[in-house]
Amino acid sequence: MTSHDGSGTGKAAVSASTALRLTWTLTGRGWAECVVEAEAVRVELTASYMSSAPEDLLTAVARLITDEPETRLHFVQFEAEPTAYRWLLSRKGDTVWLRLLEMRRGNDHDAAGSELWSGAVSLDRLARAAVRCFDGIARTHGEDEYRDRWGRDFPRNELEAVRHRWRVWQARRCADES
Repeated sequence: MTSHDGSGTGKAAVSASTALRLTWTLTGRGWAECVVEAEAVRVELTASYMSSAPEDLLTAVARLITDEPETRLHFVQFEAEPTAYRWLLSRKGDTVWLRLLEMRRGNDHDAAGSELWSGAVSLDRLARAAVRCFDGIARTHGEDEYRDRWGRDFPRNELEAVRHRWRVWQARRCADES
């Protein structure tokens, strides 16, 4: 893991209007690097196929979109053997609070983790970042190459669930504003 924000801490105040970019790069058989970029912060996380990291991340985003405006915590974990990277996500209104933790062991309590980054992003920007990230993977590798390199099927159903729920959510927002 590395993080860069100009201060060397990896932590920065981020507002709900913050641009968010997610990148998922297959780095070897069963390994990937996920980069989270928001404002001047860049956090690099490692993931192993030992967990269903892509599916879990997309499922959490889909649930955030369809949940009530104030939702409980969603938890996603990327296993990096023995290290783990934990995503804690919750929603209040149209804002998602995101916290990224590095865990020495995957079964450690959240309090034992080191915070790599935390901040607020809009639900719209999180959904857009997730869809763009995985659409990019499908374009770059195709689903067959993805399966060969990652060791699991491309998360097509989870990606389409995010895309569908995001469109419905956007349409509701537009209707509510008019």
